[in-house]
Amino acid sequence: MQQNAILPEAILPHLFRQEYTKITAVLCRYFGLRHIEIAEDIASETFLKASENWAVNGVPVNPTAWLYTVAKNKAKDYFKHLTIFETQVKKELPTETAQESHTFEFDIKIIADSQLAMIFAVCNPTNSTEAQICLALQILCGFSVEEIANAFLTKTETIKKRLQRARNNLRNENFQIRELGVTDVQQRLDIVLKTLYLLFNEGYFSKTDNQLIRKELCAEAVRLTLILIKNQFTNTPQTNALLALMCFQSSRLEARINDNGEVVLFEQQDKSLWDQTLIEKGNYYLVNACDGLEVSKYHLEAGIAYWHTTLANENKWPHILQLYNQLILIEYSPVTALNRTFAFARVYGNEKAIHEAEQLKLNENSYYHGLLGHLYTNIDSEKATNHYQKAIGLTKSKTEKQTLAKEIERIKENKQGKNKIN
Repeated sequence: MQQNAILPEAILPHLFRQEYTKITAVLCRYFGLRHIEIAEDIASETFLKASENWAVNGVPVNPTAWLYTVAKNKAKDYFKHLTIFETQVKKELPTETAQESHTFEFDIKIIADSQLAMIFAVCNPTNSTEAQICLALQILCGFSVEEIANAFLTKTETIKKRLQRARNNLRNENFQIRELGVTDVQQRLDIVLKTLYLLFNEGYFSKTDNQLIRKELCAEAVRLTLILIKNQFTNTPQTNALLALMCFQSSRLEARINDNGEVVLFEQQDKSLWDQTLIEKGNYYLVNACDGLEVSKYHLEAGIAYWHTTLANENKWPHILQLYNQLILIEYSPVTALNRTFAFARVYGNEKAIHEAEQLKLNENSYYHGLLGHLYTNIDSEKATNHYQKAIGLTKSKTEKQTLAKEIERIKENKQGKNKIN
């Protein structure tokens, strides 16, 4: 059975991103994490066969089922024919795994359980935060080393070494890819949520000007968080709050960058580009997150993001400032402090906000000087320009440099306009 209307090159990249990680996770359920490379090789060979077969015979009616069947057969062949299984793998597999090693299944529950367990396995506390994110991108999202390097604006060799060390730790740990229990969740859920939060931020606050990577990082973080929502043990108020935050932030992705690839500041965004469906989903998950007395950083950030999506409501800024005040107490960071100062300016004015900002003394931070440039613009154009220039010198992002340079040009134009009037 074939579906000739679809070309292989049109569907395979999408299927690879969507199904490669599922196949790998299920295979790791049988092979164990010590032999994750074997699972990845079988998954890769499955897609290679698809590209060759579909180019000749056309795309099958159910391409996903076709991929699972091929992966299942290749895994069975591996167990049957390769001597490495008898000499190295079989004796290391747990008894219950060895007993079911020849009965591969890709049903909905096994895929869901395997993916969830793989998320918890990748978020290994023995690895650094950066390593966990890199592993998540490679193993959970199917990103290549080059794509990860681009996302981090880092050399490919650096990412390779980081992944190699992290994979060694992953293999050496006795974490089973199976249905998670309460103990597994209690031990690692906080780390998992933090990793997914940082993964989303890598996309949303990305330094790279590659729009495809930015959006895919955010989309993958949302996809992985949705997996947590679907499990009874991981569907917690914190998880819902994190997903609400991701939905609210994602709703403004299209408006944050203009056609020239430049960052559009919040106040200048075209609100018609905001995705109302995502805003509604954010509202839904935020309501679910409030089922209890727990107030986490994700609740507060989701609340801030919610108020940002409310249009034509100047009364929102005191609410936003109050949430930032709470957030600072829970978890201080320079970014939070600077964002709070912006909200402070909307409530108490730029002059008082300048005093608040300067107390932070974040002189080596580009956002600090960018914020001061913004606050000084209508008060002292010379100081505003100086701060913008300092911000340009500190940031490595081409996109951010362009945005800051544009603000300097706007200050010059306004100054020239005033001189003409006078």
